[in-house]
Amino acid sequence: MTRRIAVLLVPMLALAGVIASGTWLVTHGRDAAWSSSASGGTAGWQGWGGMMGPAPTLGGMMGGPGWLDGESEPVNDLAEAREQAGRFADAIAADLRVGEVMRFENHYYAELEDSEGANVTEVLVDPRTGGVRTEFGPAMMWNTGLGISSGASRSPQLSADQARGAAERELPAGMTLGPAEAFPSYYTMHTLRDGQIQGMLSVHAVTGDVWDHTWHGRFVEMSEPE
Repeated sequence: MTRRIAVLLVPMLALAGVIASGTWLVTHGRDAAWSSSASGGTAGWQGWGGMMGPAPTLGGMMGGPGWLDGESEPVNDLAEAREQAGRFADAIAADLRVGEVMRFENHYYAELEDSEGANVTEVLVDPRTGGVRTEFGPAMMWNTGLGISSGASRSPQLSADQARGAAERELPAGMTLGPAEAFPSYYTMHTLRDGQIQGMLSVHAVTGDVWDHTWHGRFVEMSEPE
């Protein structure tokens, strides 16, 4: 990495760290990260406009997609969240579609897929306004397709099973994992307790670093692609 690129990345990394409430690398701070998640600590929706400024059109950071304004209309259910995520997908590429959609206490979450069903990125939908943005954390920072790391040449080295193994070593007692879903250069999987979804985490496919998604809040419901 050249010095110029490194200088550019530093403020972006710092910004993303603030947005994600300091939740970074469970491997090096898992007790704080997991306790924050358990107590309901989350970045929520505060600061989108205040930190990033108004953005009426789809805009990105260093080439990756950023966020898309809603129409200040509440998103009331999974179907409406899927529709809004679809608008975001259409603004990126004509062949993208919305996969899994989940409702959490703080927002809606959606996976975007390509025409062959491969995961492309993860997004969040604001339930108050319908605004859509690239998800905090791995989708923004690790994704080599549509994130800040877009264009990085490092090939994934961990298999899905190896990624699960890395995540399992960091799980609190009594928690298990769902299947590892591959995204460009990382994996995301649900965290479970007694078979019920509690949240999710991601594992970097090159380094094996683990990032807990503490910003979601309590899981409510989900829907699969139609």
